[in-house]
Amino acid sequence: MASDNSGKSRDLTPRSFETNKKSRDADKRFRTNPPTDAGLIMNLNATPKQFASPDNFGIVDSTMTAIAEHSSVKSPPPRRTVGFVTASSIVIANIIGTGIFTSLGFQVADIQSGFALLMLWVVGGIAALCGALCYGELSAALPRSGGEYHFLSKIYHPALGFMAGFVSATVGFAAPVALAAMAFGKYFVGVFGVGSPVLLSFVVVWVVTAFHLGNLRVGSAFQNISTLVKLVLIGALIAAGLFVPLKQPINLLPAPGDTMSIFSGPFAIALVYVMYSYSGWNATAYITGEIKRPEKTVPRSLLVGTGLVIVIYVLLNAVFLATTPLGELKGQLEVALIASKHIFGSAGGRATGAVICFGLISSISSMTWIGPRVTMSMGEDHWLLRLLGRKNRHGIPTNAIVLQLLMVNLLLLTRSFEDVVRYTQFSLLVCSLLAVLGVIVLRFTHPKITRPYRVWLYPVPPAVFSVITIWMMFYLLRWHTAESLAGLGTALCGLLIYFGAGKRHSP
Repeated sequence: MASDNSGKSRDLTPRSFETNKKSRDADKRFRTNPPTDAGLIMNLNATPKQFASPDNFGIVDSTMTAIAEHSSVKSPPPRRTVGFVTASSIVIANIIGTGIFTSLGFQVADIQSGFALLMLWVVGGIAALCGALCYGELSAALPRSGGEYHFLSKIYHPALGFMAGFVSATVGFAAPVALAAMAFGKYFVGVFGVGSPVLLSFVVVWVVTAFHLGNLRVGSAFQNISTLVKLVLIGALIAAGLFVPLKQPINLLPAPGDTMSIFSGPFAIALVYVMYSYSGWNATAYITGEIKRPEKTVPRSLLVGTGLVIVIYVLLNAVFLATTPLGELKGQLEVALIASKHIFGSAGGRATGAVICFGLISSISSMTWIGPRVTMSMGEDHWLLRLLGRKNRHGIPTNAIVLQLLMVNLLLLTRSFEDVVRYTQFSLLVCSLLAVLGVIVLRFTHPKITRPYRVWLYPVPPAVFSVITIWMMFYLLRWHTAESLAGLGTALCGLLIYFGAGKRHSP
């Protein structure tokens, strides 16, 4: 007897060699003269077979092995149509969205120091950059679409991967789409003075979803154009803001008491909104299967996209704080519209708001593109969600897109921007933390795995990201317990569904 890699004993007696030879001969005959589809059906009906289940992912019959080999030959290779420019655009479009145009009003409610407010975006940017570097190594070492779902499944256990995928499929991407749609409705009414914010939020989501049910190349073109327009707008705001007289003094250098403010609970809670604004730093890791040369393109697009956004965020918030009184920003959702009126005047502010509406459509488009790919990966791996793994003739996961659309509509009915942010962030932070720690785990468990890209300055990036994330989660759970537990409950529901389905279909 001998042991294979799985630890199971293998029979090496002469009889076992004879049996294995018969099996190999049968497989050879099958590949030489594969049966017709009707013959396969008759074979399957003649003898009961044991199919894969959540507890048994292997195919346990030699005939089924041959069928799997025959089917895999017909399976087309993944279509890699996304290049470096589009991948970087997806990262930038995912990050520069609802957060930068809405979150500052919630931050100034508890933090008054200009230095501390800008440090929010610096600290959040450092965390996002560290996370991007870690995700770059994971996506290069484990190249496949799916993001945290794929990473956690391979590094820890399929149950944790399913949990992360469940969070992404239910709220992880649906919530940012809903939040961007809420902001779109507010901005549209503020600019044009017509319509209902709630109705407009539903309309924009349905229109963008219909657009993405079309061809992938058309989606790439729209993503690049919309991202360019958004960057031009932000550049105009920053450049014009430098020439506007200051409405209030802002001190960019640390003042007495700023150190205590930065390490305080309100700073940690405000950082949650900042991390929501940076949430697209891991965008291209979710569509690795559609990116050309993912081992090089994914880490580069993450690094370039995130680094560019850090500079943009710090400069833009400095302009907002310098040109707009804090009293007008406090507690307001459409802070960019308020600030742009101070920078360009009333008419110019409305024109800027119109462009921001277009930028929000870009964010909705980006999330609508990426989110269903996670659900599709789950559908390809798990029998319970197999319908969600189907694609149309253009390679678009139509069923997964429709599911996300339904979840977005449910979140839009809540009409609460702050509650949705706090609800989703806790569960998303858990998944991101596990994925980043997975870089360290994978270095120990699989030191010889091929890594076309390695984290720079390892282990500093995963350590920095983990410390900042745990700090935010502590205060989020302490001060906003209900929303945090609701988000954690959503993640636990994914685990219950996984093990419940496995128990039901266990042999």
